[in-house]
Amino acid sequence: MGKAYKVPNTLTIMKAIEYVGYRFIRSCGCRGGFCGACTTFYRVKNDYKLQVDLACQKRVEDGMYIVQLPFIPAEKPKWDLDKMKSTTDEVIRVFPEITRCLSCNVCTQACPQDIEVMRTIQALRRGDLEDAVNLTFDCISCGACSIRCPAEITHYQVFQLARRLFGKYETIPAKHLMERVKEIEEGKFDDEVSKLMDMNLEEIKELYKKREIEK
Repeated sequence: MGKAYKVPNTLTIMKAIEYVGYRFIRSCGCRGGFCGACTTFYRVKNDYKLQVDLACQKRVEDGMYIVQLPFIPAEKPKWDLDKMKSTTDEVIRVFPEITRCLSCNVCTQACPQDIEVMRTIQALRRGDLEDAVNLTFDCISCGACSIRCPAEITHYQVFQLARRLFGKYETIPAKHLMERVKEIEEGKFDDEVSKLMDMNLEEIKELYKKREIEK
């Protein structure tokens, strides 16, 4: 916010912002590095380079200047998986900008999840859909890679389409998942859902506190 604050150096950017009195109403989700909502750009003392990370993961540094983005602007193309094949040609047809990749690797350098973003784009260009899917398993769609891309590739949308095509046509359906879907369709959990919907906020909080947590 253009103001200087002193905070403990053990805090993440997100916790430091709250430490000085700000309350998050946006750009904050899971707090665990999984949702990609807290993409943050920053500069540090005596370094002109613009860095990018997730506010829930990156710890504060002395002289850090922070700018948070409310969202990553990118229009998502429309596609119909039922009318597509599990090939990289389909991905490139929807995202032709893939062919403009300059192999500059700034996308990889920007990724807070250490995903080999450029290598994934090259995998799609050479026709290896499975490799692209495996490389992007940890992508959380934060958009940091796309902001830095001179070819204007929206990598996270590209990866989403690749994974969905591969999942639909190449992956063996999980038996336990199919069984759970069937149970939901048969209404096995309707009563429990109805009870939750009828609870007030305090009852829901109490239920949350008493929940069983896997060790």
